[in-house]
Amino acid sequence: MNFCLASTSPARLALLRSAGIEPVLHAPDVDETAVADAAAQAAGAPLHPREVVQLLAQAKAEAVASGPARDLDGLILGGDSVFVLDGIVYGKPHTAERAKERWLAQRGHTGSLYSGHWLIEQRGGVSVRAVGAWAVAEVTFAADITDGELDAYIATGEPLFVAGAFTIDSLGAPFISGIVGDPSTVVGLSLPTLRTLVRELGHEWTSLWNRDA
Repeated sequence: MNFCLASTSPARLALLRSAGIEPVLHAPDVDETAVADAAAQAAGAPLHPREVVQLLAQAKAEAVASGPARDLDGLILGGDSVFVLDGIVYGKPHTAERAKERWLAQRGHTGSLYSGHWLIEQRGGVSVRAVGAWAVAEVTFAADITDGELDAYIATGEPLFVAGAFTIDSLGAPFISGIVGDPSTVVGLSLPTLRTLVRELGHEWTSLWNRDA
């Protein structure tokens, strides 16, 4: 069973590899801001974070299915994640200044990480079926993180290009004091959710294994 990941996220790729899957990789050509803004305008109200991640996951999967992976027979996965703290939705900070502001706000607090998934089954260049689901996990940040630790962490560049400006699978892990929910959701791809979607399309998760243990 061919499996394509419509994402450039190293964390999602590492998750799949750790679960026994070496995917075909294609970067989706999607203007995330434009897609989300258009959907909110059409709805006449801001979208809930779970709607945002689901919408963008679908857009990414469909962009790859109709573009670079149009000749692939198999499954194509799109994913997206956002972090919500005190009702405010945070994506990637991109700058050190913005990352520092966010960490000062979330230190000692708990937020929600939403991850959306959209899985397309494609045969003969045609998308024959698609399913999607979102997952959420609660993340609590240590209250005793010093300003010096934050400055050192931000200086590594790691938090600049991840939702919420943190990771749990790399340098940011020691600053997280608790997680409620599936930890892989926080990384950006809920493996249990993906397994359920694969089964909804009539396939067994183990049929995707193509890496040695």
